[in-house]
Amino acid sequence: MESPGEPASDGEEDGARGAAVAHPLDNAIWSALTTRHAPLAEVKGRARRYPSDVSVFTAVDVLDDDGWAQLRALAGPSGRMALSRGTLPPAPPGWTEIIRARGHQMTVTGADLVEVDPVVVRPLTRADIGEVLALVALTRPGPFEERTIEMGRYWGHVDDDDRLLAMAGERMHLDGYTEISAVCTHPDARGRGLAAALTRHVALGIVERGETPILHVREGNDPARRLYQRLGFTDRRMVEFAFLETPPD
Repeated sequence: MESPGEPASDGEEDGARGAAVAHPLDNAIWSALTTRHAPLAEVKGRARRYPSDVSVFTAVDVLDDDGWAQLRALAGPSGRMALSRGTLPPAPPGWTEIIRARGHQMTVTGADLVEVDPVVVRPLTRADIGEVLALVALTRPGPFEERTIEMGRYWGHVDDDDRLLAMAGERMHLDGYTEISAVCTHPDARGRGLAAALTRHVALGIVERGETPILHVREGNDPARRLYQRLGFTDRRMVEFAFLETPPD
């Protein structure tokens, strides 16, 4: 298997068939929904998605004409979904592209993970979902639904009044890799190193079970990217994201 520090493979080929994926991280959502997160998957032919209250992410193995048709069948008329892969071709006529962006896919090895001052953290559970969703709404770290917390282990830092000030956790889980996501800090607590400490805590837990931590940073979010670089993360490749709506009946 390609080591995390190597560049993406050249196995993708653009064209009518979309992208033929040669590395699991080039189509990480599909890889997750067909391996470690397969029990969460809603399936229609070749298309897979998370339940809507878990995550907006949807995937198919190859974005050929049949792949797009099966995504539409899975989502239904005027259904919404988020797609992400190394190369994301334009949607077919009739689809609505709501958002399109690029991001840096980053990885780190256990040997490269840099020490930072630790902070006290505790696991976040379903009992914390109200505070978790409030922090997400305030800081907007990315898509986070009512049951996203069920995708992996989430950790938070709280103040003396048990108010959630920062958090980070695990999102997509595929063979050999787990994604770190929902890294966010309350505006009242920024500048204390909480995001770095929580990211490292989550990454260390992933490394300790023999997997490679990955994360995604939207292009242009340079402060976050620099934070992850300071922790030892390096760019693997650029990936594309799109939030789409299927054609109506």
